[in-house]
Amino acid sequence: MSTAKVIAGHVVRRLRRQNGLSQAAMAEMLDISPSYLNLIERNQRPVSAALLVRLVETFDFDPRALTSDAPGGGAAAMRRRLADPLFADLEIDRAELEEWLAAAPGGAEAFARAFDRLAGAGSGMADVPAAPDPTMAVRREIERWRNHFPDLDAAAEALADELRLAAGDLYGALAERLRVRHALSIRVLPIDILPDRLVRLDLHARQLQLSEMLEAPARVFALAVQLAQSEARGEIEALARGAAFGDRIAERLFRRYLAQYFAAAIVMPYARFLRACEATGYDLAILQRRFGVSFEQLAHRLTTLNRVGARGLPFFLLRVDRAGQVSKRLAGAADPGLVEAEGMCPLSSVFLAFDRSGEPLVEIVVMPDGARFVTLTHATSRAGRTLSGDSGRFAIMLGLTAEMAGQLAAIRGQDPMSGPATSIGPGCRRCLRSECPQRSHPPVGRALLVHERERGVTPFNFVGD
Repeated sequence: MSTAKVIAGHVVRRLRRQNGLSQAAMAEMLDISPSYLNLIERNQRPVSAALLVRLVETFDFDPRALTSDAPGGGAAAMRRRLADPLFADLEIDRAELEEWLAAAPGGAEAFARAFDRLAGAGSGMADVPAAPDPTMAVRREIERWRNHFPDLDAAAEALADELRLAAGDLYGALAERLRVRHALSIRVLPIDILPDRLVRLDLHARQLQLSEMLEAPARVFALAVQLAQSEARGEIEALARGAAFGDRIAERLFRRYLAQYFAAAIVMPYARFLRACEATGYDLAILQRRFGVSFEQLAHRLTTLNRVGARGLPFFLLRVDRAGQVSKRLAGAADPGLVEAEGMCPLSSVFLAFDRSGEPLVEIVVMPDGARFVTLTHATSRAGRTLSGDSGRFAIMLGLTAEMAGQLAAIRGQDPMSGPATSIGPGCRRCLRSECPQRSHPPVGRALLVHERERGVTPFNFVGD
């Protein structure tokens, strides 16, 4: 039996109240003391594997709720919201936040919903409700699951084993399964036939049509996504219904994300992938070659390794364009410090990746609050191009808190906790670092100090500077 333990007092408390039980009554049913149950509900004791079994047997309890139903998406998501400059003077620390989540999970969830609804309102528009953002709704649901969907991973892992037995070549095995099980053939078409599409499912011709612009990893992934939509439909639909978005666009985006998640789990099956990560020190170049994937596919998969009892390192991912705009944020189980930056700090070397090829750019960075991260950044090009000949180019940044980065092959021989580090911030509007030569805007929520007879490194001095 697994010895994994989970802190989830809010879930146990909610279950008790739903059943109309006092702590003494529930403790008696679970064969534990009321004082121990009280500690569990206050997040001062974990839910052990043995107690989890009794919860399941006594209350017909779904154990996935322990990790997927934290108020506000959990402590990491709440820290992201509290990082807003509006709360800068409150100095809410990690212990205080965890105490809040444990003592008042309903209030924390209400705060999270209100914050998310108002966050999209622009300056001067505080009295106007923000338009619903389907991408934010999907991201919040991914955060609620900590970017790990155990049912999908298990089903994909079993399917991957079947495909390996069928053929050594994954692309060939996927194509054969689509042909035999789903009467779909694969056809690669020239760009003049598919000028603005990379993948198209033609049900009339029973063809999955791929653009010739797709490279080998992308072709394998396209077949795996189609197989997910055909063979994991039940699991995907159950997760989409459980999200209860109330918005069809958000639901469709979430289903697409889940199909891609399943596809990645076919190409990089959880147990085999995690063993390879740990054996190589998360050597990205080796992992890319071993599993035949692109850097972005690999980076994305690394953010999902949150299986109970078999967790990998808690990476986060950012996808950035040349203007510093972030088009993808995945926190996984990681601390969200850098993930929630308003924009990429110009002091970061992430922008150097656009002019660099080959190995990822490795950097140790330190935030204004002293938090340290190790980042690995690689520039990628989006498959295909527009009719005008343009193609997208992005930098994919993988990151990890410095205290978790010791086993990374990329920084072997370095001390990420005390060695040299690049000082960066979470974007000028949120950054409280003083005397920054790159500052373009004053921080929100801080009064400016203007001295007519002085001029500093930055044009914006502010209270607390």
